[in-house]
Amino acid sequence: MTTNFRVLVVDDDFHVARLHRDYVARVPGFTALDPVGSGESALRAISALRPDLVLIDIFLPDRSGLDLLSQIDVDAMVLSAARDSESILRARRRGALAYLIKPFDPEVLSVKLRGYARYRKLLDSSSNLDQESVERASRQFSAAETSKKPRSVTEQEIRGALQRASGQHRTALEVAQEIGVSRATAQRYLSVLVEDGSVSVSLRYGATGRPEHSYSLSS
Repeated sequence: MTTNFRVLVVDDDFHVARLHRDYVARVPGFTALDPVGSGESALRAISALRPDLVLIDIFLPDRSGLDLLSQIDVDAMVLSAARDSESILRARRRGALAYLIKPFDPEVLSVKLRGYARYRKLLDSSSNLDQESVERASRQFSAAETSKKPRSVTEQEIRGALQRASGQHRTALEVAQEIGVSRATAQRYLSVLVEDGSVSVSLRYGATGRPEHSYSLSS
């Protein structure tokens, strides 16, 4: 599974392209490739470098970024100053995972990239996914849009307990006992964290042979 996602920025404004490249480079788990400034150079770079994700501007000198979307077989987001509904709808219809209107705060892109990482992690976790897994992966970008909400004290304590486990999986009961809440409360918060991709869940088999869910922070 890919753990370091390679991102290509396609923008004909040299300064903007470098700025967006630097935004990407600051996000853990992502590598920013040298940006390109046209549709043709993007096609060559995609063929040679095989990026995981392409960030495409609509206004390119040799073709529309919307047309480029239909020519490539790679995950893409649109980063454009175009605000009209037709551009946004066409971008979505042609497969854009997200549409960011320029100029935007760097954190907006960072949140989207982190959502993309969770999306890919879920889809790459198995070669035989069920419907629930597909739906969970699809919700990652929606989860990313609300991820800046303040975390509750209980949620922070649960995350702290998992962090102190140093990668070892812990059950809801173990987490509950450590932070002093009921098992039901810990289970409720853990389920939310699993849903937004912050926490991973697996099955642990105990002495009785009955499996129980165990949790760890997602990497």
